[in-house]
Formats: sequence, C-alpha cells, structure tokens
Amino acid sequence: MVAYNGRYFSYSAKFADRNDKHLAAAGQIGLSRGPQNRAAAVKMQDQLCEITSNRWYVVEELTHSLPYLVPTAAHRLDSIGTEFADILSRNNLPAYRFRVTSVLRSEEDIRRLQRCNHNSISNSPHNYGATFDIGYAHFDQEVQTVDSMTEDNLKLVLAQVLLNQQRAGHIYVKYEYKQGCFHITARN
Repeated sequence: MVAYNGRYFSYSAKFADRNDKHLAAAGQIGLSRGPQNRAAAVKMQDQLCEITSNRWYVVEELTHSLPYLVPTAAHRLDSIGTEFADILSRNNLPAYRFRVTSVLRSEEDIRRLQRCNHNSISNSPHNYGATFDIGYAHFDQEVQTVDSMTEDNLKLVLAQVLLNQQRAGHIYVKYEYKQGCFHITARN
C-alpha cells in the first residue's frame, strides 16, 4: 500500500484479477496450445510476434520463458509502454523503461520452472502467449541526468497506466508481491 495526497492506494486490492479470468482471456485470444520448446515456438512465427527491448521497455534475459506474444498481447504491451512514457514526458520527468520479466512459457519451460518453484502451475495463462509480467522493482533510466525518480514513484506511474488499461477492459492484472511483478493478460 502506498500513501499519496492523503489517500491510500493498495496494489493488491486494485490488481486482484483471479487466475480463472486470466486463463479464460488467454484461451480466447491466445494460442490453442503452447509450444513444446523454443524450437517449436520459432516455428510458430505466423501466430506470434517476437518482442525485443525497445524505447519503452527492456526484455530481461528470460530463463523460464520465450520472448513471444500473440499480436493482440504484443500490441497491448506496446500500448502500456507508450502510455508510461507519455505520462513521464507530459510531466517533464526523466525517461525510464520498465522491464518485461516473463512472457510465453513452453511446456519445457514449465517443467523446468516447477523444479525450482513449487507454486508454478501447469496450465498457466503464460502458455497461450497472451500473458506477460512487468517487474516493478527496477526501471532503466534512458539518459543519466541529475533528475531521477524513485522506484516507488515509477511503480505508481506504471500502476496508473495499468489501472487505465484495466478499467478500459483491455487487460486483466494480478499484483504478484513475492515475484515483484504485475502479471498481465491481454483481453483485446
């Protein structure tokens, strides 16, 4: 929970979309079946968009997922990035990029993840290419300047973007405290 202007904002309360909603949306707009491994994902290029670091976000080194999304989800990720950058720019704040920490999971990725994370589930929205995670603990400043923002302030800006998109019916969001990320599934 964060306090601002005498008000409180609870990430857990605002971003509490349940897994069944994420799964239903991912199943509706995503792949009918996730790839078995990285090679299979590469062969699905006609159904997937590869996401790479750009001016809005950084795709971290992905150890348990692949940098692919279905076109609708890739578009939604880009729109979150542009809105985040626009808010910073409109307020004459330094430019930052957020970090994408998890994307499409192959069956092989899920098996490896379950060995080290017993909370990991087999039928995850990440299997469909419609779900991605955005970390909220670290942001990358575009150009080092004397002006800077705290991670907490940047998290709040990102949360405002996600709240706008959630209210518009574009995404489902789950605040994942232990993983340090917002778990997001595109709806349209």
